[in-house]
Amino acid sequence: MSLSRRRFLQGTGAGVAGTALVGGLAAAGAQADTVAAPTVPQSYPFHGPRQAGVATPGQRFSTFAAFDVTAADRAALTTMFKALTERARFLTAGGTPPDLGVGAPPSDSAVLGPEVPADGLTVTVSVGASLFDSRYGLTKPAGLSAMPTFPDDALEPAWCHGDLMLQICANNIDTVHHALRDLTRHTRDGMQPRYRLDGFGSPPRPAGTPRNLLGFKDGISQPGEDVVWLPDGGSYQVVRFIRMLVEFWDRVSISEQERMFGRRRDSGAPLDGSVETDIPNYAKDPDGKVIPVDSHIRLANPRTADTAGSRILRRPFNYDRGFQPNGNIDAGLLFCCYQQDIVRQFEAVQHRLAGEPLTDYVTPFGGGYFYVLPGVKDNSDHYASALLT
Repeated sequence: MSLSRRRFLQGTGAGVAGTALVGGLAAAGAQADTVAAPTVPQSYPFHGPRQAGVATPGQRFSTFAAFDVTAADRAALTTMFKALTERARFLTAGGTPPDLGVGAPPSDSAVLGPEVPADGLTVTVSVGASLFDSRYGLTKPAGLSAMPTFPDDALEPAWCHGDLMLQICANNIDTVHHALRDLTRHTRDGMQPRYRLDGFGSPPRPAGTPRNLLGFKDGISQPGEDVVWLPDGGSYQVVRFIRMLVEFWDRVSISEQERMFGRRRDSGAPLDGSVETDIPNYAKDPDGKVIPVDSHIRLANPRTADTAGSRILRRPFNYDRGFQPNGNIDAGLLFCCYQQDIVRQFEAVQHRLAGEPLTDYVTPFGGGYFYVLPGVKDNSDHYASALLT
């Protein structure tokens, strides 16, 4: 590392960090540039064996909000989950808030006007390992644990873990704000905020797969849902907040950037291909003369029989929090992925990426592991009903 690069890293307080940056901004296709375009779905079914917001096409805006559960006992926890279910059911369908009369506080904030539109809203509820301590007598899912600190991480405790995670996504940012405001209003006696990060998805520029804040197309290759769901309709969610040293990155030559990613910046094509959908042929390049062996795409997905079982469904967003205290731009990737087995899938990818060249430019500072609850089957069902039975 050059002296200037080392000084920059020291000045920002950023460590080295490997993570799955090739994560897609949309789990199933790119969104149109205008959120009101007719091709953008305006609602998703709330009831079903699986929750929406996992394999749902990526909306333009999101928030990931973690909470510490404060319910006094198991009965109070059940009440909290029922309230969360009732509000999410109404918000995702849209409708007219009830009139409680002039002498009572209004039933709705009116941020979205007198009628609440569905606006493509999804509310995805997941729970962390800490919820399964001795407080409520719950049986922890076999594949759930607390997220460890990986060798390249610079985790900040205040931004990690949590008893419960709300992933709220919609076509417009005010819909996300409205939903979070409503859900917390009705559950404040059962859960308290721990941390929150808002995200946004970029439209295709100029076409094809959207880009991350390093300027590269992000999410070109995605697996099918067969790698995601558990038999009970749940899944395992990994959330990682990854700060990007964007100003430092902007000083790096395009050729070096492309070799670190293994793709062309303009087209998204692998360095041995012509278009973004071309599949890199590593067998013809065993020494990495075209696509370096330590490039991001080659480490993340070597495309071998041994690594085929580690594919993950990625659903991240970009984030921008303004400036850091030292004056640098505070922006990066809100990485989220889903899988059947965190160790076999996400952690296998993470270990392959350890020490990759991109670690000079990105650093994970928060997030956690969570179990996505099965879907709400009908009007008589509620979140976590199977856990609480």
